Amino acid sequence: MAWVATTMLASLVLLALVGPLVWGETADRPDPSAVLQGPSAVHPFGTDNLGRDLLARVLTATRPSLLLALAAAVLGATAGVLLGASTAVVGTRARRLLASLINLLLAFPALLVALFLAVVLGAGPAGAMLALAVAGVPGFARLAQTLAAAVAGTDHLAAARVLGLRRHRLLVRHVLPNIAEPLMLGATTAAGTALVALSGLSFLGLGVQPPGYDWGQLLNQGLDRVYAQPLPALAPGLAILYAALTFQLLGEVLAGGVARRGPASRTPPPPTIPSGPAEDGHVLQVEDLTVELPTPDGLIRPVRGVSLALRAGEIVGLVGESGSGKSLTALAIADLLPAPARVHRRTLRLLGADLATMTPKERDRHLATGLAMIFQNPATALNPSLRVATQLTETVRAHRGAGRAQAAEQAADALRQVALLPALLRSRPHQLSGGQRQRVMIASGLMVRPGLIIADEPTTALDVTVQRQITRLLSDIRRGTSAAVLFISHDVALVAELCDRVLVMYAGTVVESLPADRLASAARHPYTRALVASVPDLTADRDLPLPTVEGTPPDPLAPDPGCPFEPRCAHRRERCAEEAPPLAGLDAGQRVACWHPLPRPAVPS
Repeated sequence: MAWVATTMLASLVLLALVGPLVWGETADRPDPSAVLQGPSAVHPFGTDNLGRDLLARVLTATRPSLLLALAAAVLGATAGVLLGASTAVVGTRARRLLASLINLLLAFPALLVALFLAVVLGAGPAGAMLALAVAGVPGFARLAQTLAAAVAGTDHLAAARVLGLRRHRLLVRHVLPNIAEPLMLGATTAAGTALVALSGLSFLGLGVQPPGYDWGQLLNQGLDRVYAQPLPALAPGLAILYAALTFQLLGEVLAGGVARRGPASRTPPPPTIPSGPAEDGHVLQVEDLTVELPTPDGLIRPVRGVSLALRAGEIVGLVGESGSGKSLTALAIADLLPAPARVHRRTLRLLGADLATMTPKERDRHLATGLAMIFQNPATALNPSLRVATQLTETVRAHRGAGRAQAAEQAADALRQVALLPALLRSRPHQLSGGQRQRVMIASGLMVRPGLIIADEPTTALDVTVQRQITRLLSDIRRGTSAAVLFISHDVALVAELCDRVLVMYAGTVVESLPADRLASAARHPYTRALVASVPDLTADRDLPLPTVEGTPPDPLAPDPGCPFEPRCAHRRERCAEEAPPLAGLDAGQRVACWHPLPRPAVPS
């Protein structure tokens, strides 16, 4: 099909270029002695009412017919795609307005819009072309809106927002390249449709006007003779069919392999906000963090009153069941929660800077350079249409002012730090394995030399061998850069081995904080004990069922006033159902949110 489409397209291009030069004079030369003749050896398609050769006129009309159709398709596609794709990068209110506008435009049939505008703009090629361009905007807008909605929720677009990229760069670099294939197919198909529609307008007298002509007007002129001499009428119709089929086949061929890259031009980076370590040495300080999510059934708080602090070079684990609020806590710190979510906190300091006192641009810039986010699934966190080099160098070029060569050198060094070859810079994410993609994600975070790395379950989608490599890599990075690491996982055994301290979350709150070396032997909260007990080991009796945490988490829409773990706790008492316990210190380094902490396990003599 590629060869057929290429051959057909080449023939059309050749006719459009040389047609007027070779046959233009013949097509315009009248011959009173050969008026309305049928097909013959001299005139294969016959002649018109002025004796002009119809074959020469059909060949010469290739250029105006194609140019007008392509112009209408390009204008309509450009305006429609920009309108629809913009819904992925604008705010919530603007997104609603754009969606309403697209729905309103789609309410009017495209053909009626084209006919109406052709009459309003006046008969002629320019009016017909603009009328069809405007009529094609709603269809492209809806297609682009639907495709962009899938990109709007990806991690790589969220990361680009944190980088502080402007909306037009988000659109050009991260949205349009990922929806290019179906849009290319739609644009080439629209060119064939526009050709047919323009010919129809010319056939009705609203398009190209005499003495100019295109295939549609030639079809109109031959219509009166269709029964006596059908070829003069069928010839321009066959030309229209041939060109429309060419565009359709071309769209099918191009849709399979298009992968456009965004432009390389860059705006000068804004000045960075100076920040240093907090006075008490903490890289991250969070106090009383709460996340609220509005739902049709009411307001829920999946994260409630979370407080944590990380020092330089420290790895802190955050564990808990699925739905306990671990990832939401990380996204709230990184300012990556979706628009409906509301975040409240008493304190949120990163590298000594209070984020609440910054403007949105300053906050985004500070987060982009001070914090690195390693997402759970690198396959969606990396932009599939951009090479690894582009994604690694984007941050330092946007916020550090690095040139192309300097950024490429830093990217190669970052890959070496994660034990990857610099040759992978030329690769795209789909060409890498899962472990390699996760290492590229870590290298991307290292490019800005962050003070804090948030790793949100970075080993979940990897096999055991690669998990070990990734955790060892995070440990090496911690020692080499003194960056603090917040390691989120549901794997209690992995956290106990990797981390210095562990925070245990349940139902959106931290229920215990303790050193990692005490997790397996000295946990005091019943929930922490249950989590540790649910981890199987090689000495477990295979004839017995695996231990689990009995019961289900509480309903976030109707939380009980007491301890959230009370319905599942085997050690509950009356006070547990009436009042929620605070996170109180038991001894140096260990705090528990429980009215009746479990006693320390007896140490065997």
